[in-house]
Amino acid sequence: MRILLDECVPTPIIKLLAGHECRTAKQCGWEGIQNGALLRLAEPQFDVFITADQNMRYQQKLEQFDIGVVQLSTNNLRRIEAASELLTQAVDRAKPREVQLITIP
Repeated sequence: MRILLDECVPTPIIKLLAGHECRTAKQCGWEGIQNGALLRLAEPQFDVFITADQNMRYQQKLEQFDIGVVQLSTNNLRRIEAASELLTQAVDRAKPREVQLITIP
């Protein structure tokens, strides 16, 4: 699966997603691009977008984008690493036009 990480997501989580092709918004040259425009750029190239932006689902009509969205409740790397199974399960379940909300303990 091709995964794009939002700027607010810690880059080291790439190692938790072994077996997937992961890139960051920065690696794509998309730094500072706002959510709607970023999703439009991402949808033809990626299957899943991972973000920790808590407001994205209220600011964007995510069902209009042909990309799955995984929203993390935190961007704290240690907490995400401790809950890595939740992350990998959400990525595996991700479907275009759907949002997976992941509460990281």
